[in-house]
Parts: sequence; C-alpha cells; structure tokens
Amino acid sequence: MFRWWGGSPLTVKRAFDLFASLFGLVLSLPLFLVVGFLIRLDSRGPIFFRQERVGKGLQPFTIYKFRTMFHEVAVQDRAITPAGDPRVTRLGRVLRKLKFDELPQLFNVLKGDMSLVGPRPEVPRYVKLFRSDYEEILKIRPGITDLASLKYRDEASLLANATDPDALYLQQVLPDKIRLAKEYVRRSSLAYDIRLIFKTIFGLAG
Repeated sequence: MFRWWGGSPLTVKRAFDLFASLFGLVLSLPLFLVVGFLIRLDSRGPIFFRQERVGKGLQPFTIYKFRTMFHEVAVQDRAITPAGDPRVTRLGRVLRKLKFDELPQLFNVLKGDMSLVGPRPEVPRYVKLFRSDYEEILKIRPGITDLASLKYRDEASLLANATDPDALYLQQVLPDKIRLAKEYVRRSSLAYDIRLIFKTIFGLAG
C-alpha cells in the first residue's frame, strides 16, 4: 500500500523537507554566523559537533549540532546530558535551552539523512538494545522534532533530578520515546507534520 513518505524518488514529504530546510538555512544564516562566532569566543574547539546516529533502514549517519560542550569532553561516550552537566559551556547552556544547538540538523534534512518531523535519531548502542522496535520505527527518516521532542522538551532537568540519570533514561524515558515514535509513524501525514512543526515553534516561544 502506498504511504505518503515512500513510493517515488521525490515524495511529498521529501519535497516539503527540501523546500523548508533550504528556506530555513537561508533565513537562519545570520544566526549561524553569530552563534559560530560566539562559540569560538566562548571555548576552544570546533563550531560544530558531529556524532554517529542511526537513520532510515538502520543505516548510520553523522548528525550535526552546534558544539555546546568543552571540546576535550565532548567526545566522551555518554549520550545523555542532564541539566547542570559540567561538560556544557556557558554559551552551550543557552543554546540548549533555546534549542539553537539543533539548527545545523537542517543540513541533515537537506542531505536526506533526516526529515523535519520524524522519530528522533538515537545513538547505535541504544538502537541495539531496542532493535526490533527501531526496525519498525526507522522505516522512515528520523526527524528534528516529533511527539517525544515536545513531551521531553525539558528532558535535561528531568534527568538532573534522577539518582541515576542513565538508568532513568534507559528504563523509562527511552521506552516512552519509542512508544511515541510508533504513534507518529501510525499517524504520519503532511498535515500532521505541519501541526507538529507549529507546536514545536510555539513551544520554544513559550
């Protein structure tokens, strides 16, 4: 059965992603320049942070973000970042709060690694733990925002209040994110994507 995210080389969803990501990159170019300059002033290291994530069809790809941690510790093998994490720079705390660190993922959307809306991409080790779930979820491209992004907008504070943040994430937060990702896959449509995009924008403004 034809689904709107597949069935032809250029689907409605992909066309929307291409137009919106290109428009977003052009519109946010001044912000990219300012943030890049401030990152260089704030701490030593590259402007962008790169990390391997798992995409459509369980294929790995490199995700881009603005660097929000000290370069010396940004490469440490820990995927979650509770509020107050000492690895995060002063500017990084602001970028994370405003979600500006996610803006470079528009390049991932333009490349075809990601979509504007879709299940958030996880690191390989988490995908391995829930492989059967992700085989179902990652029949489509992961996205910048989704239902879980809206629900766990303040995830860092939630994890900071836990005795064991890693255990909380693996035992409660990630299974709930997987549930929400499956719900998105079931309900996915262009109208639903637009609705989630506006919810994300207004959520950040709130």
